[in-house]
Amino acid sequence: METTMKKVTGFILAVFLTTSFTLAQNAADGSKPQGENLKVPNGWEWRFDKAGADVNVGSDSESADVFFVNMTPGWHITTGPAGIYYHAENKAEGDFTLDSKIYLFDTKGRNREAFGLFIGGQDLKSDDQSYIYFLLRNTGEFLIKKRTGSETSTIKGWTKTDAMTMFTEETESTAENNFQVKVAGNEIIFSLNGEVLSSMEKGELNTDGHYGFRVNHSINLHISSLILSE
Repeated sequence: METTMKKVTGFILAVFLTTSFTLAQNAADGSKPQGENLKVPNGWEWRFDKAGADVNVGSDSESADVFFVNMTPGWHITTGPAGIYYHAENKAEGDFTLDSKIYLFDTKGRNREAFGLFIGGQDLKSDDQSYIYFLLRNTGEFLIKKRTGSETSTIKGWTKTDAMTMFTEETESTAENNFQVKVAGNEIIFSLNGEVLSSMEKGELNTDGHYGFRVNHSINLHISSLILSE
């Protein structure tokens, strides 16, 4: 674990030196920590798929079930059970664009575990929770689904895409992917690394609400930005 953390720290330093800080002052967008660096970020909430799960989210990589910390720019997260993470004040409504740069570390063969973004988060602390999520997995595939309560429904099933940067044996450090979800009028557009993967009519899908990350089991990520434009 110590060797892994040294690699992560070196990687984050490189990201820090090449990042332009021109983002919003008060948003939890990755440009500054919510609280102290290398500590669990203030104001963030999480919810795991398994109801009632006793999960320790912490900054000690040896004892935490989920390692989730400020690591400016952005956050570092190593799971753990599958779940969602969001800042209490990160909400969007109407027309908006959500962009996020996510770096995937060595999957250690767990290539079918997925990660990405969610939008339209409603009632996230109740049994009536709902949100729409857009995920990748290291098989070069993407997925779009909706959760309502404990049930999920598929909007776009696992689909191959050449737009994804995968973590392979040749990858030196991390695999970088740039997610984007755009809501414009009655259209939702899901893009990756500048390429549109899927566009659809919004119809009865509710895109208003909290937004954040969805991360499945045993994934090691650095999320350097989470930028909302309206």
